[in-house]
Amino acid sequence: MKKLSPKEEAIMACFWQHGPMFVKEVLDKMDEPKPHFNTVSTFIRSLESKGWLGHETIGNSYRYFPTVDSSEWREKSIGGFVDKFFGKSYLRFVSSLVKDEKISTEELRELIDMIEKNSSKNDNG
Repeated sequence: MKKLSPKEEAIMACFWQHGPMFVKEVLDKMDEPKPHFNTVSTFIRSLESKGWLGHETIGNSYRYFPTVDSSEWREKSIGGFVDKFFGKSYLRFVSSLVKDEKISTEELRELIDMIEKNSSKNDNG
């Protein structure tokens, strides 16, 4: 899966949030200042050529839809971030959140509970 530029990310976020859309609908959902229609269309065609979007023909237009789930993209993005900045150590990543007070003790307890529940599910089968 190829990385997304910030502009491509914004366009994919629109699709992940709103589902299949025509180029004009994507443009309508973008923040001001809105890019030109042709610019958005070019980004969408590029995302399609990279495998992020597909399309269906409706009348004389294409309605585009995401072909990559947002959770799949999020997992790969986070993994790449942790690999690059924390030497592939999720422990170092979480430790930095604790150190910088970006995560509370209560949130850490919730995280531990989630890990333990997931672990017991895998153990049982």
